[in-house]
Order: sequence, then structure tokens, then C-alpha cells
Amino acid sequence: MSHKAGFVNIIGNPNVGKSTLMNAFIGEKLSIITSKAQTTRHRILGIVNGDDFQVVLSDTPGIIKPAYELQESMMGFVKSAFEDADVLLYMVEIGEKELKDEAFFNKITDSKIPVLLLLNKIDKSDQGQLEEQVQTWAEKVPNAEIFPISALEGFNVKEVFTRILELLPESPPFYPKDQLTDKPERFFINETIREKILIHYKKEIPYAVEVDTEEFFEEENIIRVRSVIMVERETQKGIIIGHKGSALKRVGVEARKDLEKFFGKQIHIELYVKVNKNWRSNQNQLKRFGYN
Repeated sequence: MSHKAGFVNIIGNPNVGKSTLMNAFIGEKLSIITSKAQTTRHRILGIVNGDDFQVVLSDTPGIIKPAYELQESMMGFVKSAFEDADVLLYMVEIGEKELKDEAFFNKITDSKIPVLLLLNKIDKSDQGQLEEQVQTWAEKVPNAEIFPISALEGFNVKEVFTRILELLPESPPFYPKDQLTDKPERFFINETIREKILIHYKKEIPYAVEVDTEEFFEEENIIRVRSVIMVERETQKGIIIGHKGSALKRVGVEARKDLEKFFGKQIHIELYVKVNKNWRSNQNQLKRFGYN
């Protein structure tokens, strides 16, 4: 039996639904999803295996013009997504007109690999608007096949996956067939905690936060975790902790519930908050957190 395998990379503006689509393909919650922009900071691989195929999906940060070192690193992950893709998924949403960075947009229109343009959130449009948007994007990206989808509702997601399989080259698998992702357990603990911070805190707070899991002990029936939430200023530390620790406790409780579903066993989390001044602009700190 012939076997297909390849890298399928998802790119697009912030908050267009890239992580929702990735999770829909995988059937697991690998990428965090919130209504805030710039939720995804890393390039996250998710692997879908079948008897005769392996699809290595890649969720990337939303394309922005970088304002500081962390964002420069995030855009580095996006650039790398052009280099190893066998199929490129360019995701836009209803009402969107253009990519925020013209150089990236030119890379898409000049691409020599197959491009599937996914017009997402069509559940929020009517037929007239949908037809107008399909026409607009067909003119802007003539090298792409266009699929109207709703990643959240699952509309046309299977059809996109079927087309991906048709486009993949014949190849042996790149990863063991029982592997779901390239990231370690600690990464998903960090991301789950960060997701709760994105949901519950406003303004600059979520963007000034990084999470570092310092201890991870797995026993037969329980995983014991110690994680540190890094902020840039003392005032942010107080906001994260909240009155008598109430805000931090809420983050820990909600993260624990999600992680127990993900790992399939009991989780015990200890959360601490530390000030790590200007970590977003510090090359050494960014390297430590896996951004370089």
C-alpha cells in the first residue's frame, strides 16, 4: 500500500480561526483558543495519522507587524511555515480584505506549492456576502483553491482535509504513528494556564505574561505540577494574584479541569507569580522560553 505524508501549514491574520481549525482536524485541543488576537505565540505541530497517511499540521501565530522582540520571534515562526510546507492553508474570515503584511501576502500569491484559501466564519454571513468574498479572494489569490468553511461549526472541514490528502506527496511517515504533537507535556500545561489568563485578564496583562512549568512529576494516578507565571512589573503581579489570591486560584482551578481532560488523570497544580522585567525584549529570556 502506498503511503502519503507531508507538512500542512496554516497561516493568516490574528484571530481568523487558525487554532480552531487545527483542533478540529486533530480532534484534540492542542492550540489555545480565545477571542483575543495573538493568542498563538509558537508554531505548534499536530499530527493526524491514518493507515496510509500522516498529515503534519502546523498552527502559527497571526501575522502582524512586530513591535518588540517577542513579536519578531513569533513572525519568525510564520516565515518558517513557508519553508517546509507541502500544502499551505491561507485562512481569512468573512469581511477581511487583506493580510496585515504585504511581504507575506506576496509569498502566498507567488507560492509554488498548493494553496488552499479557507474563507472562515461563513456562519456569520449571508449568501450574497459569501459570493462577493469568494470573488474578491479569487482575484487577489488566483493561485489558490477557495473553500468556504466554518471551523467552529465543522462546515466543509472534512472536505478540506480530503483535498489535503489528495495533494500530499507519497512519503513514509515523519513521526511515529502514535505521536500527536512535537511538543512536550510541559508546553501544554504552560499554554493551558496562559489561555485562562487571556480569558480572565484585560488590556496588557495577558500579553506581558509567560508561563514556565518548573516541575512535572507523573505518577500512576496523578500528575504534580509547579508552574510560574512571569510578568514584567510588580503592578501586574498584584493583578494576576487578585484579592486574597482569588484571581490566581480561578486560573489554577480552570486550568486543572482542562488538563485533567487532556491527560486523562488527576492533576495537582501549584501556581506562583514572579516579576521578570522586560522579558519580551530580552533575547536570553526569549531563548529560554523557546522563541528563538
